[in-house]
Amino acid sequence: MFFNIPQYSFYTMATVVGLLVLATVVRLYLKNKYPATDYTELRQRIQSWWVMIGLLFVVLTVSKTAAVVFFGFLSFLALKEFLSIVPTRLTDRKVIFWAYLSIPFQYYWVSAGWYGMFIIFIPVYVFLFLPMCMVLKGDTKGFIRSAGIIHWATMLTVFSISHIAFLLMLPVKNELAGFVGPVLFLLFMTQFNDVCQYVWGKLLGKHKIIPKVSPNKTWEGFLGGLVTITICAGLVAPLLTPLSNLQGLMAGALIGASGFIGDVVISSVKRDLDIKDSGNFIPGHGGILDRLDSLTYTAPLFFHFLYYTYY
Repeated sequence: MFFNIPQYSFYTMATVVGLLVLATVVRLYLKNKYPATDYTELRQRIQSWWVMIGLLFVVLTVSKTAAVVFFGFLSFLALKEFLSIVPTRLTDRKVIFWAYLSIPFQYYWVSAGWYGMFIIFIPVYVFLFLPMCMVLKGDTKGFIRSAGIIHWATMLTVFSISHIAFLLMLPVKNELAGFVGPVLFLLFMTQFNDVCQYVWGKLLGKHKIIPKVSPNKTWEGFLGGLVTITICAGLVAPLLTPLSNLQGLMAGALIGASGFIGDVVISSVKRDLDIKDSGNFIPGHGGILDRLDSLTYTAPLFFHFLYYTYY
């Protein structure tokens, strides 16, 4: 243990920091070697990664409560961003307030480790409560569309993301990884999957997979990333989770496929709205949703795979 961080989780954090140092050095080298090239976006991306990774590692090492509050705040920012880019009715402002109020309740169930309420609160109670509030307003024009927007936004940004926080509350079954191990595994594999699919797409991509949604996505990129992340997850899973190598392979395939789906689902939203990014909150990356898109799918699916396998 070092700074109360279990051994394998500490090694993972050190590896991520090492990769960021390497990326920073490479960026400085490119800037000096090719001074005429504009590397502003690359610099912004790397700097933003330093801030995001730094915040994440701090809250994960401080306490479970700090980490739960952190993920709750991410849900708030994501929900706010989603509802800021998708048109809603003026009469739904009070309904949207109740959607926001679901965040502290959902994360309270997480902090209490109350799985039964955590898993049904938004899909059942919030799902039934919000339309009732809309009915009481008496405005039926656009009712179906508005109900769909608010429900889906709450499910994606609050319910899905809260699964990351609940991973922290599961009983520790790998002492060398601790309670932060599964979270590090999920986050690292999800982001690494995005990188792998991008790299394989750039190297070998020829056949478009869904050109009307995301013109840069190719079968080569998707399959290359899927195979890479499956193998990596199979190797890393026993270090950070209670999963075996074989179960790690299954988790990797699940993260690889669902991460791609989450990415293109949010891309479909942006294409429907004719916008490039969901916001500009994170320099070089866009908005909160641009960074959480894959996690909206990988977080709940990985959580339930792990939960029903070992808990």
